[in-house]
Amino acid sequence: MIKQQPSLDAIFGALSDPIRRQIVVRLASGQATAGELASAFPVSQPAVSRHLKVLEQSGLMKRTVVGRVHHFRLMPRAMRTASQWIREQERFWHETFDSLESFLASESAAAK
Repeated sequence: MIKQQPSLDAIFGALSDPIRRQIVVRLASGQATAGELASAFPVSQPAVSRHLKVLEQSGLMKRTVVGRVHHFRLMPRAMRTASQWIREQERFWHETFDSLESFLASESAAAK
């Protein structure tokens, strides 16, 4: 069975919201319960629950339920997928700008 890579659309969509990005930052320091996460934001608990669901569906975090308590932790694979895509784009643009710089330098030298 081939493991499905997290969807870039889902990852970047999840990270498009400032509250969800703050949740990711908070979880980078260790797992937290839904209540702990909800208490850190000036929005309703149901709103935080919706944010948590989006993050979970994107693959950025995982939920573990112990009794009635929901624990959340980051899943690094999804972030690595997004980081790898960003690095590939950065490499492309650096190469493109380097080529443009070389072209402009040769055109400038030819014009002299």
